[in-house]
Amino acid sequence: MRLLLVEDEDSIAIPLMDGLRREGFEVVRAATGAEALAADEPDIVLLDLRLPDIDGLTVCREIRARSTVPIIVVSARGEEVDRVVGLELGADDYLVKPFGLRELVARIRAVARRSAAPRDEGDEIVAGRVRIDLRGHRVMVDGEEVQLTGKEFDLLTVLARNSGAVVDRERILREVWHTTWYGSSKTVDVHVAALRRKLGDPGLIETVRGIGLRLAA
Repeated sequence: MRLLLVEDEDSIAIPLMDGLRREGFEVVRAATGAEALAADEPDIVLLDLRLPDIDGLTVCREIRARSTVPIIVVSARGEEVDRVVGLELGADDYLVKPFGLRELVARIRAVARRSAAPRDEGDEIVAGRVRIDLRGHRVMVDGEEVQLTGKEFDLLTVLARNSGAVVDRERILREVWHTTWYGSSKTVDVHVAALRRKLGDPGLIETVRGIGLRLAA
């Protein structure tokens, strides 16, 4: 698995690269945002937010605009607003420094498993104005294609499979994020907000207070 480590500090990047290589990963480093954006696409991006030239959130947004490559933010910026913005811009996970190598490796492997999860080849889901092409990984609303991140696509697919019915948050966390930790519920809210904006009609995804979410039939 090829990792792109976007980190400007040698004191962090060098031992981290050594540790990841011992775990069997191929690691390429970018010390600036410009280098990260110019690099060949890896299997996973490990992205620091404090870069000398471009803010890491801008790098995250630009990578996500052109690619569905999984992004794990690794940053000392641990405030809730930073985590929320990072996830809203398309990051798949957010790890706050300092962290242990074992935890990072576990996060990398979890994100890799999710991104490689098999889909129902040849299937499509039609739910009212929304059509999901599972094989082509495409979403159409009223015939117009909508660009979604991998997690947004997975979330919409879960809701569309149960169009008109309420899907509880525990099930969403289990099927989309492969966890039942309710503390991750804020992540669901971030992705729902992004989905509503991209679908162009907030009313397509309804919140049933205290229960879960429903895609309007």
